[in-house]
Amino acid sequence: MAAVARSEAPNPRREIPSVERLLQAPAGAALAARWRREQVVETTRAVLEEIRRATGDGTAVPPADEVLRRVAVRLEAAAAPRLVRVVNASGVVLHTNLGRAPLAEEAIAALVGAARHAANLELDLVTGRRGDRDGLVADDLRALTGAEAALVVNNNAAAVLLALNTLAAEREVLVSRGELVEIGGSFRIPDVMAKSGARLREVGTTNRTHADDYRRALGPSTALLLKVHTSNYRVVGFTAAVELAELVAIGREAGVPVMEDLGSGALVELAEYGLPREPVVRERVAAGVDLVTFSGDKLLGGPQAGIVLGKKEPVELCRKHALSRALRADRMLLAALEATLRLYRDGRERELPALQALYATPEELRQRATRVALALQEAGVPCSVVECEGRVGGGSLPLRRLEGAGVAIEHEPASLLAALRAGDPPVLALVRDDRVVLDVRCVAEVSELADAVAEATKRATAQKNDKLGIGASGAGRAPALTAGSEDPLEREV
Repeated sequence: MAAVARSEAPNPRREIPSVERLLQAPAGAALAARWRREQVVETTRAVLEEIRRATGDGTAVPPADEVLRRVAVRLEAAAAPRLVRVVNASGVVLHTNLGRAPLAEEAIAALVGAARHAANLELDLVTGRRGDRDGLVADDLRALTGAEAALVVNNNAAAVLLALNTLAAEREVLVSRGELVEIGGSFRIPDVMAKSGARLREVGTTNRTHADDYRRALGPSTALLLKVHTSNYRVVGFTAAVELAELVAIGREAGVPVMEDLGSGALVELAEYGLPREPVVRERVAAGVDLVTFSGDKLLGGPQAGIVLGKKEPVELCRKHALSRALRADRMLLAALEATLRLYRDGRERELPALQALYATPEELRQRATRVALALQEAGVPCSVVECEGRVGGGSLPLRRLEGAGVAIEHEPASLLAALRAGDPPVLALVRDDRVVLDVRCVAEVSELADAVAEATKRATAQKNDKLGIGASGAGRAPALTAGSEDPLEREV
């Protein structure tokens, strides 16, 4: 009996087009003309490999035009900038993940000018000789703080590292146990000290440290007394701490310099604007401290920077240290910082966006939120105005809740948050009581926020409908609030 011939099933992978065939197609040639050919080839191979793996699960091979469409989408995504502006509707003013303090318009203009043109970064225009980049802002810092000298590096962690390595390498630094803080990204003061070459010696306890704790710990190897402002947490209850003036007196008795890491570094009295009191840099300098370090992009409201100021001798030692060159500020940072400091010198610090957001009153924010809500209602997005509690952020004023207002969107939170982040511009919001809430404290452009949220809501709703199999004409579009709503204010419980 003759054997029956078996027919083998066709192999779908044989239908996968080659890279060369795809690039010879008109759409492929257009991609090769627009993008670097090597990049197009590499991306096409990656897409084809994904298709090859998918066919093993029985998925059909897409037509060539669909393959090239996927390649084009991937090329566009790769070419898009990774660092983009974000609308901050989180209510956190100095949001570390969003770059902390936005700059004032004058600081932005100064930064752009320094970036676009050559600048006298290290040139004395009077003598024609080499100048000092720190001199560009030193006069302003001295005038604003009363310090004898000032130095700027690229951030406050660098400022602390430089100061400790300069004054206390291979020697002991006394620090209260209650001040051994951890800042953002699991970055701890003890770790900075270890990298600086200084040896940490803890004094006191977590909640109580007394002057005698420092006196008993002083010895021949003591190089520095360090005070760290606990700007990102508070120890409350049964507590005691040594004030800076008393610590300075202890240092003078022992002939040991005193340094304070202020962290946030306020240049003005925040209590005048209804905020909790924070140490003002000028007061710390007046207390006789040898060095003070603080950030430029926190309560100061300027660009990321680390500022070292105080008595002339220790500042000059830091300036001449080899690390100073590795940590120095560039011309754009200095340009933005100088413009920011000039606003303080001119009494115009209220023009700084960060301070404007901090000082905004609940009534101002309620009016702003109402405008956003009305615009969203007109676009068919159900929403209501709610009370919000903002935060200072940036490791500053950790216990302070900023009374304000926002807009709650009636939509499934997870999909809407994702759609907001995928928008142009992206919007960072928060979730309260299972609703997406837009805190308007840091929002300058009300109409832009409303447009971005309306578009994101449409996309999130369309994606939900696609999953549920609901057509464009079917249910799924959320109804707007009725015209009979006298006031869109609905207080959050």
